Amino acid sequence: MMKRPAWAEKTPLMQDYYDHYWGIPVHDDRQLFEMLSLELFQAGLTWQTIWQRRAAFLTAFANFDIGTVAAFGAADIERLCENKEIIRNRQKINAVVNNAQVIIRIRENKMSFDEYIWQFVDYTPQRLILKAGEKLPAQTTASQAMAKQLKKDGFKFMGPTIAYSFMTAVGLVNARL
Repeated sequence: MMKRPAWAEKTPLMQDYYDHYWGIPVHDDRQLFEMLSLELFQAGLTWQTIWQRRAAFLTAFANFDIGTVAAFGAADIERLCENKEIIRNRQKINAVVNNAQVIIRIRENKMSFDEYIWQFVDYTPQRLILKAGEKLPAQTTASQAMAKQLKKDGFKFMGPTIAYSFMTAVGLVNARL
């Protein structure tokens, strides 16, 4: 039986997320964009709330195709704000579109989003070992630095807590048991 943290034992959905997604290094630009987007939607909500709506988010945001989302206009924003299957927060929706546009600019500078993201950990997953019962920190100096640079580069809705949650979700920080 796989050893999981308490949060991953709560539901079969969270077990599956832990077993097959959380903390496993991601190097695909589309998947990284998807997880960054889902993490920003999670702000103020539980991850389970977001993950159980993942299929709806994938449909609403064109499978998180970066070029397609970057081209979303006012009509697309309105459509998303009316979609009851996702989190209808205009600020978060606008941030996802903006962030796709920033990724396009990063790519125009001859760097993949994968390279851009992994540079924050020198292209090597950082191991975090927690003591029994110890909770993941909400943020770290690395996530503070990452959030600061992401904001400087034009990303929206990106603070150190969202950055750290993203870092652990996509395996930049390995906190798996």
